[in-house]
Amino acid sequence: MTATDLAPRPGTPTPKAGAKPAASKGGGFGRYLLVRFLLIIPTVFILVTLVFFLMRLTGDPITAAQGGRLSADQLAELRHEAGYDRPILVQYFEYLGRIAVFDFGSTLTTNRPVVEVLATYGPATFELVFYSLIVAFAVGIPLGLLAAYHRDKAQDAIYRVLAIVWYAVPIFFAGLILKLVFSVWLKWLPIAGRSNVQSEIAMQTLPNRTGFYTIDAILTGDPEVLGDVLLHAVLPAVALGLLTAGIFLRLVRTNVIGTLSTDYVDAARSRGVAEGRLLRKHAYRPALVPIVTVIGLQIALLLAGAVLTETTFEWRGLGFMLAEFLESRDFVAVQGIVALLAVIVAVTNFIVDIIAAFIDPRVRY
Repeated sequence: MTATDLAPRPGTPTPKAGAKPAASKGGGFGRYLLVRFLLIIPTVFILVTLVFFLMRLTGDPITAAQGGRLSADQLAELRHEAGYDRPILVQYFEYLGRIAVFDFGSTLTTNRPVVEVLATYGPATFELVFYSLIVAFAVGIPLGLLAAYHRDKAQDAIYRVLAIVWYAVPIFFAGLILKLVFSVWLKWLPIAGRSNVQSEIAMQTLPNRTGFYTIDAILTGDPEVLGDVLLHAVLPAVALGLLTAGIFLRLVRTNVIGTLSTDYVDAARSRGVAEGRLLRKHAYRPALVPIVTVIGLQIALLLAGAVLTETTFEWRGLGFMLAEFLESRDFVAVQGIVALLAVIVAVTNFIVDIIAAFIDPRVRY
C-alpha cells in the first residue's frame, strides 16, 4: 500500500481537526426501552407459570381446600364443575387465557372475584411499600454518607453494624419490638390497624373512596383523620423500611468511598476544597445511581416482606390476605395475588430502568 492509496479521493470531504465521529442514528434509547418493555412479558409469564404448577404439587385447589370436609363423591362433583379433573396442561392454557383478559377467577372460600380482592386490598399494600421506601431513603442515604465521611472510624463501624442488624432481624420480630416499645410502654403510637374506628367511619362516607387511606383522609378535610392515618402507618413503615435502609446504607457508603478516591476528587482536594463540600458536591449524586438501579429489586423485597409486616400489624393489605388464603388453602386467590405482584415487580423494574437510563446513559448500551 502506497501513500497514494491512503490519500483522500477527489470530492471526498476532509474531516476537520478535532471533529468527533458522527453518532449512529437509530435511537439507541428507543431500542433500549423497547427491549426492556418486551422483557416484562417473559418475566410475568415465568412467574405465573411457576406459581400455577407449584400450587398443583399438593393437588387441585378444590381438594386442597375442601379435602377431609367433604365425601369423595362431593369432591369429585366439585372438581368436575370447576374443571379440575381435566389434564393439567389444558387447565394451564385455559388459566393463561383468563389472566390475559384479567380474569383471575373467584376465591374458593368466599366465592368473591379475585379482581375485587385485588382492588380492595391492593391500595393498603401500595401505601405500606410507599411509606417504607420513604423510611429507607430517609435513613439509609444520610447514614451511608456519614459512614463514608467517617470511614474506618467508630461512627462508620456503628453504621455498618446497624445496616447488618436491620437486614438480618426478621421483620415480624422487629415489628413486635416496635409495638412493645412505642405502643405498649410509651403509648405513643397505635399498636395495629390502618386507622381507628372514628376515622374509618369518616372515610366510609366519602362518595368516591379510593382505598388509599392517606388520600381518603385528605378528602375528608379533617386533619385529625389524616393524623390518625399517618400515625397508624409509622410502625409498619419503619419495621419494613429499615430492611431496605440497611441495603441503601451499605450501597451509598461503598459508592461514596469509591467516588472520593477518583482523580477529579483528588484534584479538587488538592485545591483545598473541604471534605464536606467534596462529599456534597462531588460524591453524593454518583452514589445515588446504584440506588436507583436496585429499587426494582427492593420493591420485590418489600412486597415479600409486606406479608409478615401486614400480619404483624393487622394491616389489611394483599400480604395480610395472602397469609389468610394460604392458611385456608385457597390457591385460586393465591395465584391471583401472586400474578398481580409479579406484574407490579416487572413494571416497576421497567420504570426503574428508564430512570436509570436518564441518570446514566451508559446503561443503555
